[in-house]
Amino acid sequence: MWKNQAQQFTYNLLNPLIRLFIKIGITPNMITFFGLALNILAGIVLLWGSEYGLRGDHSYIAWAGLIILIAGLMDMIDGRLARVSGQASKYGALYDSVLDRYSELIMFLGICFYLVSHDYFISSVFAFIAMIGSIMVSYTRARAEGLGVNCSVGKMQRPERILIVGISATLCGIVSHFLGSDIKVEVDWLPIPLFETITIFTFPIFILAIWANVTALERLKFAKDKFEEM
Repeated sequence: MWKNQAQQFTYNLLNPLIRLFIKIGITPNMITFFGLALNILAGIVLLWGSEYGLRGDHSYIAWAGLIILIAGLMDMIDGRLARVSGQASKYGALYDSVLDRYSELIMFLGICFYLVSHDYFISSVFAFIAMIGSIMVSYTRARAEGLGVNCSVGKMQRPERILIVGISATLCGIVSHFLGSDIKVEVDWLPIPLFETITIFTFPIFILAIWANVTALERLKFAKDKFEEM
């Protein structure tokens, strides 16, 4: 319920912008492409930070997170614009889905490269697992619906994934700037720190990695049950 309420609240805030886009001739596909361009920019920021940023400089993560959140907002706007303007179409839905997958893969590419470059190897593995889970959540739904089953169950859908990555990245940069980039809690028997500043970013990705794959499996089981009822 809270998700629907939050979505409706956001739509109410966006409605004036939607009406402006309709008035000046902005199409849903333009917004979708702009969202892809923003995710490419976020990936470039992370790649730049990988090559030229210091290990303790989390400003690149913060900027990338902010861009990812704005790109996620575009994902809400394009669908709303399509419905309100009467421009919804099957091709538009396909175009949106394909570009969303490219956006997500590019986002995770930047994250993985950044983490590997700055020697956060374990975190980079979980980022890769999160990418796999994210794509499988979308693929399982698309394949099930292609076979006649509406399969939108599960918690870790695209909006949740974008919010987790975007908010945690932005928060990591803010904490690093104001409280320090070298916060560290170590335990003797652990080969890696129990907590450090970048954990604000990487631990949510760990949760996303697990939860996204669980969601994909939930959808697989849901589809199996529905097929058996047919």
